[in-house]
Amino acid sequence: MSKIYYKSPEETELIPERSLLVSKIPATVAWLISPVMITKALKALITLTETYIKNHGSVPAYLNYNGFPYSLCISPNEHVVHGFPGDYVI
Repeated sequence: MSKIYYKSPEETELIPERSLLVSKIPATVAWLISPVMITKALKALITLTETYIKNHGSVPAYLNYNGFPYSLCISPNEHVVHGFPGDYVI
């Protein structure tokens, strides 16, 4: 059974600011990815994204979630599961 976590007034005040931060990341990532890239090249992008998130006082949600070692989950549309960066061409 899931637990319900209530937010404090201070936490609720941060929601709009954090939502704006989260909304900027996919747009930036999409702008930096090109059709000829290999997914291994995304490691630098992942590091930049992690730094960006941390510099804005937040924590990357995907990082270390169930052992996932990256700050972004990026995979081609035809892949069901988010994989690790490798030699796959986008």
